[in-house]
Amino acid sequence: MSTRVLSGTRPTGKLHLGNLLGALENYKKLQGQDAFFMIADLHALTTEYEDKTKIAENVTEVVVDYLASGLDPEQCTMFVQSEVLEHANLALLFSMITPLGWLERNPTYKDQLAELKGKDLHTHGFLGYPVLQAADIALYKAEKVPVGEDQLPHLELTREIIRRFFHLYKKQIFPEPEAVLTHVPKVPGLDGRKMSKSYGNCIYLADSREEVTKKVKAMVTDPARKLRSDKGHPEVCPVYFYHKLFNQDQVETVARECRDAARGCVDCKMEMAAKLNGFMDPIRERRESWMKKKTEIRQILDRGAKRAREVASQTLKETLQAMGLVS
Repeated sequence: MSTRVLSGTRPTGKLHLGNLLGALENYKKLQGQDAFFMIADLHALTTEYEDKTKIAENVTEVVVDYLASGLDPEQCTMFVQSEVLEHANLALLFSMITPLGWLERNPTYKDQLAELKGKDLHTHGFLGYPVLQAADIALYKAEKVPVGEDQLPHLELTREIIRRFFHLYKKQIFPEPEAVLTHVPKVPGLDGRKMSKSYGNCIYLADSREEVTKKVKAMVTDPARKLRSDKGHPEVCPVYFYHKLFNQDQVETVARECRDAARGCVDCKMEMAAKLNGFMDPIRERRESWMKKKTEIRQILDRGAKRAREVASQTLKETLQAMGLVS
């Protein structure tokens, strides 16, 4: 019997290497299961509610990045969150039983308030983000959830909400989901911090070869290596991190020559950029092809929403019965 899988991506723009290595690679491995992958446009509203013009456009970008990265609509269900109204319904029901303290102590909530301090995020929707996420997962009775390490507190809150639901209503409707972590949990951006759109330090899947090369040239390296003759410390260098991912055959040579000051940072960057571009070329080609197939993309999402609603409506019915709202 297949394992039920659920995960999603907020459509806040084109996806980047961090999304690919931290999520989509796991999606590809799991898509042969009973897998649901959503474009979480309701979640996008938690931080982008003032910019209503971009969300629908970004949905298309995310779907194209899904497909270009290797997700197969014949092997998984892709859908847009807001097109399955049961997500909002179950989130409201879960919000009735979720203690406020659980949300306020969530470390991701505090981190994002600090990270996105230029936005007004003191809203009910932003504080309640984990409740909607719990509803997303529970709605499909997901057993496995591919996530990054930063989402583990949210997944634990999902389990707590599910346990509280059972404690209150004595109905075992929802399994407690398990995290599926990627082997690359945190990808550094151009400045060495975690790759994030909000930091402006991303290499996007849609970037051309020229854009990738230009960005790699600007990447930070070992801060202690100021001169070509200075010996380096590759373990603290984001460029070396990328060599480990995309230039594995030469990674030991790269590390040795860096420590011995036998290679300069510019040459090191250009070697890595060439390997990275080679990795990204097939993704670019598929992306360009899918961008010309808007009608086919819409059909994929329509089929996905239909399948998602079939599962979600049954779960919501069971939930309403357990809570005594319907007989």
